[in-house]
Amino acid sequence: MSEHRIRAELFRSLHTPGSPLVLVNAWDAASARIVAAAGARAVATTSAGVSWSVGAPDGDVLGRDAAVEVVRRVAAAAGSLPVTADIESGYGATPADVAETVRAVIAAGAVGVNIEDARGEGGAPLRDVADQCVRVAAVRAAADEAGVPLYVNARVDTFLAGAGGLDETVSRAGAYLAAGADGVFVPGVIDPGTIRALVESVSAPLNVLVGPGAPVVAELAALGVARVSLGSSVAEAAYAVARRAADEAFGAGTYGALADAIDYGAFNELMR
Repeated sequence: MSEHRIRAELFRSLHTPGSPLVLVNAWDAASARIVAAAGARAVATTSAGVSWSVGAPDGDVLGRDAAVEVVRRVAAAAGSLPVTADIESGYGATPADVAETVRAVIAAGAVGVNIEDARGEGGAPLRDVADQCVRVAAVRAAADEAGVPLYVNARVDTFLAGAGGLDETVSRAGAYLAAGADGVFVPGVIDPGTIRALVESVSAPLNVLVGPGAPVVAELAALGVARVSLGSSVAEAAYAVARRAADEAFGAGTYGALADAIDYGAFNELMR
């Protein structure tokens, strides 16, 4: 069995309801190495952080090649850890485009993907269910063709986009699972009652997005969540330090924002 397939099988096994996989999302090689060194069981990318790091906005603006190159660097930095890639809505207008993206991220070292039903372009905030199912099926087919048991995490943006409640979310989740998804990601939900209802209604591992104000990991575990993602908030916090340092240096002329920086020598050694 190839190393790639071994990592893919390991990643799949980490999705256990009640004992969630915690993902501190990375956006470049350095953040991936930091997360790995902290004890991560897997590394996930954040499309927002990846886009910002190369000077583009989030939301299907970044080109496939640029996104895949970051996945390649993150996978190299993560070493033996499984890597899952946030591919937004697939970096392409057609299912064939989505399949091409999946083949590319697998070749770059990924063993999982997130694919969302939000539209990057104008119009309705979410794709039609039938349209999204064809795209999810294209992901599954491309992975099967590559011989990698890719973990396909179908992101349902109903709550995040304000485009549907629990019933619509569960309906979409079921359709995406039937099309070939392995898990369901519902960002925008932190209410324990709603999370429990999703766990009980979705017949696959549930992934939630967390940040300040969300239930702690132990509470989410008790609710039956299988995967916890910090998403773009880590990149946002990191860039907030840069902004505070700039505001302080250009304003008061002081450097307090840099007080908790990682030691240069320790950081440099981590990159070896």
